[in-house]
Amino acid sequence: MNSIPLLRSVALLDGLSDEDLAALASELVTRTFAAGQKVFDQGDMGSAMYIVQDGSINIYLGENAGGRISLQDLGPGKFFGELSMFGKKPRSASARAVTDTVLLELQHATLESFLDRRPRAALAILHTISERLRETNSLLSARAARNAYAEIEQNLSWSDRLADEVAELNGSWKFIIILFSLTAGWCLVNTSVLMGSPPDPYPYVFFNLLLGILVALQGPLIVMSQNRQGRKDRANAESDYRVNLKNEVNIEILIRELREFREEAKRSRDHRS
Repeated sequence: MNSIPLLRSVALLDGLSDEDLAALASELVTRTFAAGQKVFDQGDMGSAMYIVQDGSINIYLGENAGGRISLQDLGPGKFFGELSMFGKKPRSASARAVTDTVLLELQHATLESFLDRRPRAALAILHTISERLRETNSLLSARAARNAYAEIEQNLSWSDRLADEVAELNGSWKFIIILFSLTAGWCLVNTSVLMGSPPDPYPYVFFNLLLGILVALQGPLIVMSQNRQGRKDRANAESDYRVNLKNEVNIEILIRELREFREEAKRSRDHRS
């Protein structure tokens, strides 16, 4: 299968020329994984990155009594494990095939040899990696907790605020009292007893027209407000998810550090004894 179109869609290789992609494609190794099979575990020493050619990969943290913390699902054209290509550090997360999956494996030694022959390609890859690191740093440095309602309210236009005011007024006793008072006043003013020639006599055709226009305008304004409320709820749910995920990751780190501390303390006691 020609893997050049797939490589062209990979963000990490976005700056490479067609010639560079063709040269790199010839050095990739095809790996297949059955559904549920692990690609690597958190803490393993990494020496390769992977590009999803077909299937789906789940990236997650931990696998203990508390269950896995799923971080991301990756489909065709996505890549993972790239950090191990540039630093001999343990894997920061685990990867498992969700379905039968075909991966393109790029070994560290292969990439190193490729970049030695094509130094311009190194600059393109480093630029892409720096952008990803900048986005990650921005995400980690920002507070996960945020007031989604306040952020949306700050960016509302005058028409959005008007729709919210109309929706709030329509759902109150204030609107019922105003409409009832207006109806009673209109009927009273347009009776032949008070006015010899009322502008809108019974059956109050003009007043019915005004009520019809009012109802026609209320519907879209209320729906607009409800749609915006739905967006607020989804933004708030996303914020809650980020907070919970960040807390779970921090707890996982604390548990791992506590386990390492206990093992170190045990080794120290055994050494003294």
